Amino acid sequence: MVLMARLHKFLTATVDEKSRSRTIFWLTLSLTFAAVYAVLGMQQAFSAEYVVQDDARQHVFWMMRFVDRQLFPNDFIANYFQSVAPAGYSTLYKIAATIGIHPLFFHKILPLFLGLISTYFCFGLCLEMLPVPLTGFMASLLLNQHMWMTDDLASTTARAFIYPIFLGFLYYLSRNWLLPCLGAIALIGLFYPPYALVAAGILVLRLLSWENGGLHLSGDRTNYLFCSTGLGVIFLVMLPYVLDKSEFGPTYTAAEAKKMGVFAPKGRNAFFRPNPVDFWLTGRGSGMFPKSLFTPVTHCVGLLFPLLLLGRSHFPLAKQIQSKIWLLLQLFIASSVMFFAAHATVFKLYQPGRYTAYSLRFIVVLVSAIALTLIIDGVGHWASQTVTKLDWKNLVALITTATIAIALVLYPCFVEKFPTVGYVEGKMPGLYKFFQQQPKDILIASIAAEADNLPTFSQRSVLVAKEYAVPYQKGYYSKYRQRVSDLIRAQYTPDRTVLQNFINQYGVDFWMLARNALTLDYVEDYGWLNQFDPAQEAMLALKQGKVPVLASAMTNCAVFQNETLVVLDASCIVKLGGS
Repeated sequence: MVLMARLHKFLTATVDEKSRSRTIFWLTLSLTFAAVYAVLGMQQAFSAEYVVQDDARQHVFWMMRFVDRQLFPNDFIANYFQSVAPAGYSTLYKIAATIGIHPLFFHKILPLFLGLISTYFCFGLCLEMLPVPLTGFMASLLLNQHMWMTDDLASTTARAFIYPIFLGFLYYLSRNWLLPCLGAIALIGLFYPPYALVAAGILVLRLLSWENGGLHLSGDRTNYLFCSTGLGVIFLVMLPYVLDKSEFGPTYTAAEAKKMGVFAPKGRNAFFRPNPVDFWLTGRGSGMFPKSLFTPVTHCVGLLFPLLLLGRSHFPLAKQIQSKIWLLLQLFIASSVMFFAAHATVFKLYQPGRYTAYSLRFIVVLVSAIALTLIIDGVGHWASQTVTKLDWKNLVALITTATIAIALVLYPCFVEKFPTVGYVEGKMPGLYKFFQQQPKDILIASIAAEADNLPTFSQRSVLVAKEYAVPYQKGYYSKYRQRVSDLIRAQYTPDRTVLQNFINQYGVDFWMLARNALTLDYVEDYGWLNQFDPAQEAMLALKQGKVPVLASAMTNCAVFQNETLVVLDASCIVKLGGS
C-alpha cells in the first residue's frame, strides 16, 4: 500500500540539517497545541469577575502590595508568604506590576508563556535523544496535556516555573551549551530552589561513566567544566537561602511533626501514613511517585519502552536513539538521592515527593514519546515487508498509526471539563465589594470557608483562614494555630470578657460568621476545626446549652449579610459585651 509507505516515511523521518522544514512543521504544530490549551485555560480564568487559581490564593494575593503599598499592613499571613516566595518569582511579579500589569491578571496570562517555553524545550530535548520531529511533537503534546490536567502550571506559583526552566537546563546541558546552561541553573535557584539541588546531582553524576562493565571517572573535560561552574552558580544562588534567618523558622522536626494532627493520616497535610506503600511510594508529599504521573493515561505507553528496546531488531529507529538519553537516568538518580535526603531531614528540604514528582513526569513524557515513535516505526517496517501492494499488514499498520494519532490528539475531548486546573470562582461579589469599601488596614476575624477568598478578592487582611494553614515552619504555624484557637474560643464563649479581650488583643474590626456558625452541627461538621482543642470545648459548651455571646450580636451588630453569611462590627460587639 503506497499510502502507508509514504505515511511511514513522513512520520519517521529524522532531522535533516539541510532542510529543516519538517522540524519547523512539527515544532509549529506543537506550539499551536500549547497555545490552544492555554486559551482554553484562560477562558476559565476570565469566565467571571472573581476567579483565581486555588493555590494562587496563597502565593499571589500578597503581591498586590506591589500595586498599593498600603494593602495588608502588618499582615502576619501576607508577611509569611512574601518571606517564603523565591526571589526570582516575586521579582517577576514586581516587574510586571511596575509596568502596569496587575498581579491577578498576570497570574492568569502567565501560563500561556510558560507553556510555550516548556513546549519548545521539551521538543528540542526530545530531538537530542531521538532525532525524529514527530517524537518531539508527541512529547510536547503529552507534556501539555499533563500540564493542563494538573494545577501546577495554572497556579503560576513558584512550582509552575520548574517546567520551562528545568527543561531548558536539560536541553542546554544535552547540547553542551555552557552559558545558557548556567543561566538556566541560576533561574532554577531563583524560582524553585529545591531543583537546584537536583541539577547539582546531575552535574556530579556526569563526572562518572560506565566503561568495561564498571564505573570510571569521565574522560570528557567538558563534564568537569560544566560541573565546576554549575556548582559555583548553585552555591551563589542558594547562599541567601542558607543564610536567611527568617522570623518564621525553624521547620518542625520529625519528632515534633509526628505529634501534630495536621500531619496525621487524616490531617489536612497528611504525611505520616502507617502503610509503608502509601508513605514511600504514593503518598502526597512523602511518596516517590505522584498520583498524577500517568495523567493522561497515554503516559502508560512509557512502561513499554524497556520491552521495545529488548526487541530493537524489529524497530529500526531504535538505532537512532542517542546516548544523551542517559541524561534521564542521571535525572532519576539525582532526584531519588534528594528524595531520600529530604526524608532524612524531614521538612528542612521541604516535601520529599517534590524532588521526584517533576523529574519522573519529564522522564515519562520523553520515554512515552520515544516508545510511541518506535511502535509506529515498527508496524510500518513490518508492513513494508509484504510483497503485494494490498495486504492486511498495511491495514493493521494504518489502523495502529491512526489509533495512536486519535488517542494522542483527541484525548482531551474525553476528559470532563478539560482543562482541569483548579480555578476557584468567588460567589459573593457583594461581600467582596463591601470589604473593599472599608479602610485598607482592617482585620477580619472568621473561621468561615469564605475567609479563604477575602485577601484575594477584597484585598483585606484576615486573622486566619483555612487556606493559609501551612504547617511546616514553627515560627509561622505555632502563631497561626494560636490565632485559630483563640478565635474559636472567643466565637463560642459565653463569657463577655473573653470575647472583648480577644477583639482588643488582635485589633479585630469585623467578624464574619456563617448564619449557622453558632450551632453544634456547624462545629461538628466543619472538619477543619476538629484539630484544634478549643473546638472540643465549644462542642461541650453547646451541648450543655450555653449560648455564645456572639448570638446577640448577630442581630444587633450586623453591618452586612446575605443568605449565607453575616458580618458584624467588632466595635459594636465590644460595646454590647460591656453593656
